[in-house]
Amino acid sequence: MNVGTDDISSFSEEDVAFMRLALSEASTALDVGETPVGCVVVRDGAVIARGHNETNATRNGTRHAEMIAIDEILEADRRAGRPADFSACTLYVSCEPCIMCAGALSILKFRNVVYGCANDKFGGNGSILSIHEGGRGGCGRGRDEAAGGATYPSVGGLMKDEAIRLLQEFYVSGNPAAPKPHRPVRSRAERNTAKRKKAEADQTDSCTDDS
Repeated sequence: MNVGTDDISSFSEEDVAFMRLALSEASTALDVGETPVGCVVVRDGAVIARGHNETNATRNGTRHAEMIAIDEILEADRRAGRPADFSACTLYVSCEPCIMCAGALSILKFRNVVYGCANDKFGGNGSILSIHEGGRGGCGRGRDEAAGGATYPSVGGLMKDEAIRLLQEFYVSGNPAAPKPHRPVRSRAERNTAKRKKAEADQTDSCTDDS
């Protein structure tokens, strides 16, 4: 469910704090030329994993923020010699999980998801498919229910404006991993300089109009 608002009053202070961490991961992704999506996984009130997109750096389209965080948890549990358990985990992610990631969350039986902006092209939590409501089914003709995934509550809209702003900044600047030819890619410093010059020009125009 997408609450359709950026009003943080619809969420708890804890939700807001964890989403800020997810957005910080997204900002880190932007700084290194990745699609700015970030997440944190929370269990018992503490962050146990975090991640941001690494698809460009790894040349691997599956290395989404959620997958990075999931692998971190799996590795930590493997080293501790304990079975992985996601049933008490909440995912905070800046953008609605794609269909691939939504399926993984279902298989791993995450407790719930809180996301920022909707994913209108690939969203698996309501925008395109509602995997969180139907679960990820088993594979093959038999479709053994036990081999499928669980449903989980998912709510969106928390700090979505900031999530959208980061994505817009990335796509306006150009994806460095996009097929060539494509428009020139600008660094974040170049983008900030362009923004400052535009703001100064707008201010000058405003002063001229007032005179």
